[in-house]
This record gives sequence, C-alpha cells and structure tokens, in this order.
Amino acid sequence: MLLGGRATFPTAPPYSTRLPQLQRGVMAGPRRDPWLGYTGWRLRRHLHWLRSQGFARLVEEDELNPVDRITKAAAKWRWRLTHRARPLGGTAVFLVGVQRSGTNMLVRGLERSPEFAVYNENHQAAFSRFRLRPDPVIRRLVEQSRHPYVLFKPLCDSHRTAELLDELGLRRSPRALWAYRSVDGRARSAVAKFGDVNLRVLRELANGGGRSRWEAQRLSPDSLQLIEGFDWDRMGPFDAAAVFWYVRNRLYFELDLAQRPDVLVVSYDAMVAQPKAEMARICEFLGVAYDRRLIAHVKPRPARRGEVLQLDPRIRDRCEELTARLEAARRETPAPVPGEVGQ
Repeated sequence: MLLGGRATFPTAPPYSTRLPQLQRGVMAGPRRDPWLGYTGWRLRRHLHWLRSQGFARLVEEDELNPVDRITKAAAKWRWRLTHRARPLGGTAVFLVGVQRSGTNMLVRGLERSPEFAVYNENHQAAFSRFRLRPDPVIRRLVEQSRHPYVLFKPLCDSHRTAELLDELGLRRSPRALWAYRSVDGRARSAVAKFGDVNLRVLRELANGGGRSRWEAQRLSPDSLQLIEGFDWDRMGPFDAAAVFWYVRNRLYFELDLAQRPDVLVVSYDAMVAQPKAEMARICEFLGVAYDRRLIAHVKPRPARRGEVLQLDPRIRDRCEELTARLEAARRETPAPVPGEVGQ
C-alpha cells in the first residue's frame, strides 16, 4: 500500500538479507548476480528502489507516468504528421558522463521538444543491458528517423564518445553533451541508488581484475594506479563513489574531448540554479530553438551548502582540482543572451 507517498510492504520478509546481492548487480549487471536471469535482476532492482525511494520517485526516474508519456508521444506524432515531406535522417546527440549526474533531467527536458527522438539507456531498440547496440544499429536508427535530432544516453559507453562522433558514418555530424555534477551530490545520489556498487567494482580493479568491465575502459594508467593505491577493504562507499566520479569524468580531458567543438560540457548544478541559462547553452550548441517548456520540470534552487562529505583527503584534493577544470571548460561556452533564444 501507499503511505505518505511511499510504498510499504508490511508482510514482506526483511529485505536487508538480499540487499548486498542486489546492490552488486544494480550497475554491474546480471553477470555479477546469478540469482536470477536478467529479467529477475531488473525486477529486484526496481523493487529495491520502490521500497527505498518511494513510488512517486520511481515513477519520475523511470518516466512511468502514463499521462506524461502519452502527451509527449502525441506531440511527436503530430510533428511527424506535419513534417511528412522532411527527408529521413537526423543529427545524433549523445548524452554522456557519469551515472547520477542529472542526465535524466536533461533527457526529460529535451524530450519535451517534438523535434527529438529519444533513446534512453533502457530503450531496447538502441541498448542491450545499458550498452549501445552495434554501430550499424545506431546508424540505422539515426538515418531512418523523421526527427531532426536523435538523442541517445549511453553513459556506460562514455569512453567511446570520440568513436561515436567520428566513426558512425552519419550524413550529419553528431554532437555530444558531457554532463557532470558536484562530486558530493553525485556520490550521495549514487550510494542512495546503487549502494556500494562502486566500492565493489574499484576493489576488483585494485586487485587486478575487472579489466573487461565497461567501468575500466579507457582509464589512464594514472587512474588505474590511483585506484590500486587505496585499501578498498578499509574505504567507504562514498569514497568509492567519489573516485569513480573522478576517473570517469577525467576521461573528458584524457580523451581530448575538451578540445572538440562538437562536445559541450554541461552542469547539473548550473541547470538547477539557472535552468534557463544552462538550457539556452545547450539549445544554441545543438541549433535548437529555445522553448521554456524544455525547463518546465526544473524547479530552480540555490546550490546546497553544508553538505560536504567526509572524503579521504587524497580523494577530495583530486576531485576539487577536476571540478575546477570542468567548470572552467563550461564557462568557456557561456550562455547566450536570453532575449536571443526566446522567452
């Protein structure tokens, strides 16, 4: 039943006895959790989120509101109907970065534009277990689209951003949005959503294993050395979530994405503080007409104060240095004057 907006199951057995198994599979996937097959793994994951975060939050996160979904689908259908003469093919847009960095907020905003076809990371046409399907599949989805923009959210393939931009062979040049969030905000959100998954993964990498995992792909020798330098049996899940934030966001610079005009770094914290300005940057970069409906779901709020996590000082120093670099890169592409992008 629902109590205070949250779902409760008074007759269910204690869930904590199965939580470690579930958390191990939330991001790592079912190959780390042999208890059930992939369908069972997803069901258990959603059950955990339902219990820990409530029904309303689950509906929001997974976009399960039927009225909202029907409204957006109808708007896109009307758009296709009135643009039947438009040639097939659109511009691929890849939303990349690190999980729990506000990417769902960006997807929900851009999806409100009928010009966008959207393939979130759980869309089976474009993804298999949160990884992009082979390039020919992605190319076909883009080239056969009636929409001018085709948005994908391949967070587990962020290390392939340059390849996706250069090697898909699309008629129109793709674009990429690298989304980031404060390390404290991301770490809190990741631990609340995924438990100690980052800790388990980094422990495996530090012990010399896991090199075929998506989490380890394209990590620099320095990042691997950093991971191996910690005793993960003594570290906590927030430290691990912060290190994971660091080594994955660091790829933005290590893969030279910061030098590319077809990649824009965007900030979740800037979006919630000044949604109009940050969305205006995105629209100008993509060549999309700004519309206030793109931020109708965002409630502006100031940056949080006094919620700094107690991280290992070595981790904190690294994260603060990278935060400054990411913010400097974001400020290199300032927001356009609001009057130039609509009201």
